[in-house]
Amino acid sequence: MRLPKRGEKGFTLIELLIVVAILGVLAAVVIPNVGRFIGRGETEAAETEFSNIQSAVVAMMTDNGLQTLPSPISVATDNMSEFPDDTAAASRGNDPDGNAYDGSDKVGFILYQHDIIGGDGSSVNGTVNYVVTEQTHGTYTVDTLGTVTQVLHGYE
Repeated sequence: MRLPKRGEKGFTLIELLIVVAILGVLAAVVIPNVGRFIGRGETEAAETEFSNIQSAVVAMMTDNGLQTLPSPISVATDNMSEFPDDTAAASRGNDPDGNAYDGSDKVGFILYQHDIIGGDGSSVNGTVNYVVTEQTHGTYTVDTLGTVTQVLHGYE
């Protein structure tokens, strides 16, 4: 191997091949693991959303004193302003404070923009959201007891 002359700069072919080989080994190890983590994250997101929807249904039923849902949604939906029960307002009886719902209220027992009367017992109408967003990634059905089933998880 000859010594570089004054003013010559650069890498030898061997040095470049070693660097390329090291990068190749690193890529072979890292890329499959990243793909696995992405897949696991989507699965965990779907499971978390399902758990949140089930908890929201239980909270809504508890707040409204329901043992069963009068008319549960049996067709899978991702719209929480129609889930879990979109029956007519007249069949809802009274709100949690004992006040009758009126004609301006939305229909059914729903998770997004559900009608309530003000917490102080006043006749001021308001809404409560049992879920953060109106649309979900997955689609869900529910039975009369409030048990939610995830039909599609939304990460296909």
